[in-house]
Amino acid sequence: MTALYAILDPAACVHHAPFVVAEGALRGGASILQLRAKSMSDRDRLDLAKRLCALTKTYGAVFVMNDRVDLALLAGADEVHLGQGDVSIAEARALAPQLRIGRSTHDRAQLEQAHIEGADRLAFGPLFETRSKVNAEPAVGLDAFFVAQTRLGKPLIAIGGIDVERARALAHRGLAAVAVISAICAAREPEAAARAFHEALR
Repeated sequence: MTALYAILDPAACVHHAPFVVAEGALRGGASILQLRAKSMSDRDRLDLAKRLCALTKTYGAVFVMNDRVDLALLAGADEVHLGQGDVSIAEARALAPQLRIGRSTHDRAQLEQAHIEGADRLAFGPLFETRSKVNAEPAVGLDAFFVAQTRLGKPLIAIGGIDVERARALAHRGLAAVAVISAICAAREPEAAARAFHEALR
């Protein structure tokens, strides 16, 4: 089964506090929870990360810290997810050999390079146009995504502009996970939104 990968962005949580959204996502079936909080201070981000790390443990889920290896270590995260502008996978591995490492990629060259460098998880996208990220990369499209996954021979994380219908179309296609941001963060009922995705991916 393709995993539901919920990305919590406090700036996108318009109806509920981020912690409430996170718990709703986990109750709804997310098995991976990533904190992406670029506008928060380090202190507030770390405090929230520690609370989320404890929360994910109660649900048997994985907690991922975005961008920051240092905060991932301090929070007790399971993984760190790195963007193209963050430290290298080798540098992250040297700092935190116990952490799994994910990498965001936006074209085939970046994807293959991250694979060579030993990323544990590879996200490729945005699959479709998305409003969840300022200055987002161009959409790669379904065909390019599946060609890349087949060529790499490794399940990928799909991200970017994915709604429930698109998630249903992606189910049973060998993906590692489908990542969702605004469709859960901005939902009036985060648990119901996450459950709809979880059911679509079954």
